[in-house]
Amino acid sequence: MLEVSNLRLPLDAGLGGKEDIVRKAIARSLGIDRGSIRSLRLLKRSVDARKKNDVHFVASYAFECGCSAEEEADIIRKGCKPPARVGMHKPYAGYEPSRLEAPALQRPVVVGTGPAGLFAAWTLARAGARPLVIERGQDVDARLASVARFDAGGPLDPESNIQFGEGGAGTFSDGKLTTNIKNPRCKDVLHIFAQAGAPEEILWQAKPHIGTDLLVDVVKRLREDIVEHGGEVRFSSRLDAMHVKDGLLDSITVTDVARGVSEKIPARFLILACGHSARDTFEAVRDAGLRMERKPFSVGVRIEHPQELIDRAQYGAASAHPALGAADYKLAVHLEDGRGVYTFCMCPGGEVVCAASEEGGVCVNGMSRFARNGRNANAAVLVGVDELDLEGDDVLAGVALQRRMERAAYEAVGSSYAAPAQYVGDFLAHRRSDGLHAGGVEPTYARGVAWCDLHEVLPPFVARSIESALPLFDKRLRGFAAKDAVMTGVETRSSSPVRIVRDKSDMQALLANGTEASPESATKTGIYPCGEGAGYAGGIMSAAVDGLRVAEALIARLNEDGAAARS
Repeated sequence: MLEVSNLRLPLDAGLGGKEDIVRKAIARSLGIDRGSIRSLRLLKRSVDARKKNDVHFVASYAFECGCSAEEEADIIRKGCKPPARVGMHKPYAGYEPSRLEAPALQRPVVVGTGPAGLFAAWTLARAGARPLVIERGQDVDARLASVARFDAGGPLDPESNIQFGEGGAGTFSDGKLTTNIKNPRCKDVLHIFAQAGAPEEILWQAKPHIGTDLLVDVVKRLREDIVEHGGEVRFSSRLDAMHVKDGLLDSITVTDVARGVSEKIPARFLILACGHSARDTFEAVRDAGLRMERKPFSVGVRIEHPQELIDRAQYGAASAHPALGAADYKLAVHLEDGRGVYTFCMCPGGEVVCAASEEGGVCVNGMSRFARNGRNANAAVLVGVDELDLEGDDVLAGVALQRRMERAAYEAVGSSYAAPAQYVGDFLAHRRSDGLHAGGVEPTYARGVAWCDLHEVLPPFVARSIESALPLFDKRLRGFAAKDAVMTGVETRSSSPVRIVRDKSDMQALLANGTEASPESATKTGIYPCGEGAGYAGGIMSAAVDGLRVAEALIARLNEDGAAARS
């Protein structure tokens, strides 16, 4: 098959039954008869909206043209009309991990069922390693019920919520599968998700997403596949301690949180994919003697606008075209004092969600369903935290800052798990909002908001930085700093504030653009830090990739140890 890329297409090409538009564009670009184009398959499509009066698609397609290999070579030699390009299509070969050459003496343990843990466990199971998977939260169906009860005003379940449970924090998000990493496993992750029931569109969307409503079934199917291949998944099972003997992991203590019963389980190898909110697990890691260090993270608020405003700002007059869908954005500035402020986890047509996982603290996040058809758009507006913002020298000082912000938000609203909120115009004027703003954006936070002055909730450096950034963002996206946009606080869980240090050679390899090396912890105990909570990922895609990579390394280690034992 041939592949044409960078093909310019009108927006109507994105509507159903419009393949002839695509065939005509390919034929015109290549100088061939459009009637000869067969087996047309979309590989990638993005929106080019740099000029608001000329919004169009840019796409790549694989196709057959009913000609000989010599004629295909001639088409490639002649090339396309710029900027399109043509070449031979290389089909996806599929992903299959190396097999375990002999049964391991002990089954490896995976802690956490976020994307890193799920993909690590899936890889180990496919290899024949029969992993034991430990998840402190509930299975996804029970977890949905816990979240719904809390949203409706019920009590917080500290073990099953937006942060904890099957699928991890990413389950209640937009299900974004975008990333800045260039690891070839990204394609594997997309195909594994699709095989587990994610929409086929994720294989060709430039900015793929699954949406919370579909992601819950996808993670369930991944878990079922793990079990089908010999793995075991224990929910409501929290890792409380790791026991090291003679420099090697010997066992772990796991507590059944439903029954309050603890068990000591023998364990020689463990993949630690605990997630960015497992603060008690960070303490257990420190107590086990693993090396940890502070890492950069960010905190801030969620901002909501009418989705229609974002669509118009991004697409102009074309915003109503049915092939476009809800628009997104990504903004970043460096302020004069050197501090960075940026938007994160933008959720088109989404809602702000109740993301607390500790009693006495309020924090928020964003979520979209696959259709992205809600009335509001929301995104985090985050401020970078540097070393001078943290108190003392404790490696968990970043966690302490997060907690102070969450408790301040809780106390500001009268201890009800409502969220403190303020209109942007009032925030910039240092004026307390009263919720009576005519035409103001209606907040989507399920437990309701308490109108206040966010300057009284946020650390001063965060409030000052957001104040400075909002007008700058407005210059790049008209209406961003509209006086009736609403900000809801606080957003503290965008990433982990710590890193569980891997072997130095692995860190050097990662800095050298992803070269492979063992991702075992620096203490060489048989513990493999993995994913976002361990400080090695930032989102679903990069966490899943890290899960594949770490599992592959552990499979290689198990095979090496097995070969040494047999010899």
